[in-house]
Formats: sequence, C-alpha cells, structure tokens
Amino acid sequence: MRNIWPALLVALAALAVTPGVRAQSDNFPYSIMRPEPGSPEARKPKAPKEKPAPETNKKAEPDTAKVQPKPRRHIGSSSPVYPTSLPPPLHYNPPPVETVTPAPHVVPPAMAVPQTGMVLPNLPAVGGAGPGGSETSQDRAVRCAHQAGLYGPAQTGDRNAYVGGCINQ
Repeated sequence: MRNIWPALLVALAALAVTPGVRAQSDNFPYSIMRPEPGSPEARKPKAPKEKPAPETNKKAEPDTAKVQPKPRRHIGSSSPVYPTSLPPPLHYNPPPVETVTPAPHVVPPAMAVPQTGMVLPNLPAVGGAGPGGSETSQDRAVRCAHQAGLYGPAQTGDRNAYVGGCINQ
C-alpha cells in the first residue's frame, strides 16, 4: 500500500503539467474567419505590410498634396421605394367547382366470436383511402384491431384470432 501512493502522486503531477489537447492552436495564421469585434484577436495590432523601396529620383510631395478620399458611392436609390401590388393575370380561368359526395358509412354485419360464444357488433367503416372513399384492407385491419382493444379480451377471446376473423369477414 505504501508503494501505491508515490506512484499515484507522480501520475497526478504528470497529468497536471500536461497542456490541454486542442484541435487547432490560436496562432494558426491561415484562418478565413474574421475575429469578432471586441475580442483579443481583433484588438491585436496588425503587422505592417512591406512597402517597396522608395525611389530616389522622385521628389518629395508636400503633406497638403495628399490624395483626398473619394466620396462613398451608395448602391441603390436614395428615395424610398414602396411595394406595389402585382397586376391581375391576363387570362384567368377559375378551376371548375367539384362537389364531393362522401361514401355512406357502411356498418359491416355483426361478428360471432367462437371462443366466447358472443356476437359483437362491428364499428361503422369510416371513409377510407380507396376509390370513392371505400374501405381498403389496411383500413379494415385498423378498424378490427381497434375493435379488439375496445371490446377487450373477455369478449373477444384470443386477440389475434378475433382480428384475423374480422379482417377476413
């Protein structure tokens, strides 16, 4: 036990001294991101660009002959532009009005459950996804599974047998 403590202390000291692992150093010079205003990178002075060697034959220009800054050109109009509505279409043919008559709710006949000896009524078939709103086989399967849960195991007996018989009815 005495030999573990010095080894543990050395390992802990080694971990405390090691620098953190980073994906990229802060001094990486090739970055396409502009630093945020107010951050330490933005406040850092930029390195001066190298200037070409001055020519000796050129006369020194006085300070008053400095180039005046050009006025900024504004893109767009200086007067406000208000939105206008679009013109109406030249040839507008309204779509024909179609009246949809929903299929009547058909109530399938009651189903006799052989396991319990009960006759259970079917729920009305809600308009399905078939042509003209008719009930498809998927709609019938959902209705039968809903009925099996609604009536419960005391009335339907084996749930799988009830749903299979209801679908094939």
